[in-house]
Amino acid sequence: MRLEFLVNDRRGTIPLENGTYIIGRSEACKIHIPLPDVSERHALLIVRDENIILEDLHSANGTLVNGEEVQGPVRIDSNAVFQIGSSLFRVSLKDSDEEESFAKQEFLEEDEEEPVKTVYESVPSQALQNDPLREIRRNVQEQIHRELLKRLDMKRLTVEGVDNAGLEETARTKIAEIINEVIAKGRLPEGIDSKRLENDVFNEAMRLGPLEELLADDSVAEIMVNGPAKVYVERNGKIELSDCQFSDDASVHSVIERIVAPLGRRIDESQPYVDARLSDGSRVNAIIAPLALSGPTITIRKFSKKAMTTEDFIRFGTWTEDAANFMRLAVLLRKNIVVAGGTGSGKTTLLNLLSGFIPTSERIVTVEDAAELRLQQPHVVRLEARPPNIEGKGAVTIRDLVKNCLRMRPDRIIVGECRGGEALDMLQAMNTGHDGSLTTVHANSPRDVVSRLETMVLMSGMDLPSRAIREQIASAVDIIIHESRLSDGTRKVDAITEVTGLEGNQIVMQDIFTFRQTGVTPEGRILGHFQPTGAVPTWIDQVKSRGLEIDMAMFQA
Repeated sequence: MRLEFLVNDRRGTIPLENGTYIIGRSEACKIHIPLPDVSERHALLIVRDENIILEDLHSANGTLVNGEEVQGPVRIDSNAVFQIGSSLFRVSLKDSDEEESFAKQEFLEEDEEEPVKTVYESVPSQALQNDPLREIRRNVQEQIHRELLKRLDMKRLTVEGVDNAGLEETARTKIAEIINEVIAKGRLPEGIDSKRLENDVFNEAMRLGPLEELLADDSVAEIMVNGPAKVYVERNGKIELSDCQFSDDASVHSVIERIVAPLGRRIDESQPYVDARLSDGSRVNAIIAPLALSGPTITIRKFSKKAMTTEDFIRFGTWTEDAANFMRLAVLLRKNIVVAGGTGSGKTTLLNLLSGFIPTSERIVTVEDAAELRLQQPHVVRLEARPPNIEGKGAVTIRDLVKNCLRMRPDRIIVGECRGGEALDMLQAMNTGHDGSLTTVHANSPRDVVSRLETMVLMSGMDLPSRAIREQIASAVDIIIHESRLSDGTRKVDAITEVTGLEGNQIVMQDIFTFRQTGVTPEGRILGHFQPTGAVPTWIDQVKSRGLEIDMAMFQA
């Protein structure tokens, strides 16, 4: 009897004898399938002569037999096809003439005489192919980590009031001691760098494990953990699979806990997703089972350690010097500005840059879900929303904070992002003396910003007529600056648009600057130029009355 499998286009067989076989992603499973769509302990296969019983072990996405989901233990025919994740299996009574060669062997129990082999090995990246010691190093690292936990007397350290820095210093000392003992006994495998091993164990125990190396890499803009086995990164606007891996789901979950715990956030089955931030301001989103079927998922959007300047934007081709000068004037003249764009287009970075034009003498209040903005002015008050506690109480929303900040005598209000009913309070603030406010909105074009704002105002629960909402928008918003991430990975401001007023039921807008694409290079790079349209802002007379200088040539098409 044998088990035939088809996993990621790879076919093979495993000889089956009478017994019990647990199938899953965990390395402890007798049939090990290290794929993200397979649960840790996914299914149970019982073989008794020609009687075959299959049972789903409360997996995340179920087990199918001939296309129907298994409900409890079921007897299956020898040629029935059952599906676990995207992998297909069939028990065949025919004897196998050839034995399949597998890359790895796994034991279910210590007293198992014959090892059962892994049915599939993930296709290694180039980095893994060049690092044959990776698996050995990981096993050694896990053993040292377990020994470290035994030697660290956490209870005593807590009683003595040791701070985080002291705990890290103690951990480093203990790790070095353990590694030196291993070397002295001649048990450290050849080819493993003891210093790198020390750093890896320390990062796993005290920091963010395998992510530390990616966080230190300035070329990485975004980190996407899709379960323990797949970690993707964005470099130069392109997404690629990294050679970073976690040992299991528990390791990923431990990293999430270390991120959210200092912020007073929580993540568990009752609250399986969370927004947070790292100490450097990088944005973090995490989501776990039962919502994340491929394992604990982390998305980290890194922010540059160096604040972006207008010169950087000009050098990168994000906008031109004329556009930068125009937006500086708009901020100084206290125009209300909405930064719009899609996900990952650079709205927060642009909002940070625009906030740098605000005079240092003004009082600024920022309102965010997770504090990400890094303003350089001395007089800044930062407010951060709070999720509900474990009883579902105590939540403080963005809308609550926007209402509250109106009583804090702000010269400028900056809302990290408008997603819901807070849009109404933001518009009212802009219309009631809080000029010069800034916010961001998800939208595909400047015209879409108006529709999005209308929808969000209705989400506030106020049953306002469409014309009344549009009057609020036309009166409140002065400038919409839209940014896009193009197909070649570059981010560009593709429109700076003025809201000029309301005619009938339609909001009137005019583009001041636009990006015009002219072609694509053979390498896929977008060609084009950012240019003025020839339109002049309706408020241009205010520039001279404020004693500011402006070169009208910047508006010439």
